[in-house]
Amino acid sequence: MGNRVFGWLTTFGQGLAIGVANVIPGVSGGTMALIFGIYEKLISLLSDLFQASLALVRFDFKTFKGLLSSVSWGFLILLILGILVAPLTGAALIPDLLDTWPEHSRSLFFGLILGTIPIPWIRMSSPRVAHALVLVLSAAISFYLVGLPPTEISDPSLVAVFFSAALAICAMILPGVSGAFVLLVIGMYAPIFEAIDQRNLAVIAVFALGAGVGLGSFAVVLKYLLEKAHDWTMAALVGLMAGSLRALWPWLESDRSLALPTSWQGQGWVIALGLLGLLVSVGMTVLELRSAKHKANASAQ
Repeated sequence: MGNRVFGWLTTFGQGLAIGVANVIPGVSGGTMALIFGIYEKLISLLSDLFQASLALVRFDFKTFKGLLSSVSWGFLILLILGILVAPLTGAALIPDLLDTWPEHSRSLFFGLILGTIPIPWIRMSSPRVAHALVLVLSAAISFYLVGLPPTEISDPSLVAVFFSAALAICAMILPGVSGAFVLLVIGMYAPIFEAIDQRNLAVIAVFALGAGVGLGSFAVVLKYLLEKAHDWTMAALVGLMAGSLRALWPWLESDRSLALPTSWQGQGWVIALGLLGLLVSVGMTVLELRSAKHKANASAQ
């Protein structure tokens, strides 16, 4: 019973961390899921739920029931509960912290993510040099994308709303890519949130539909890739995670270009927080290395 309760609390805590990550620019829930080792399980669940929905639309009740019976409902409910609770806890303070101490906050998050990048790489079954090349290419693409300046669209069509929602939600489940940032880059962030504030039900409904279709269909593709080309896909995901660190660089210009402080005076705390985050994340990576070594020794016996 004790182990079961611990498992429940762990899943809930992972949901909290994913919810917190979703409000940090440059960090996504997918990043945290990858670090925790639940990314593949989560993608598989989302894929099964989407396929179950399609089966229901086709009135294929046998497939619908079969897919639903395979879903780990306890895990999914606790994870979603943690994600929903996160904004009601300390996560609500993060935007204020980023506004008040942007350099300090980004430095801490930069260190926390930097040191955990090796964790998903360690979990690959047989990493090779070719996988490292995929990682580098993926990181370069991510580095470029997160550096794009935001744009603005004043009056988007419902078709544009649908596809922007699908694109943003796909980005949200990719490590290192923020769905909110994607909306900013394509100029849909302000119109969408303005529609929400004004209770524009047509825009909200189309956005929700696009997000649902995008999330489900992309989860199906990701599940297939993780099953058929696991290490190649994981290498690309780790690269996305690494390249997105650009968005967490402490000293960013208004156009999102990288810079260094004009004066190092008063920057001691910024550097110290980054080193603190790095220390914590490196500790997590060392624990993962020990865990992987223990599993390897156990399987060899």
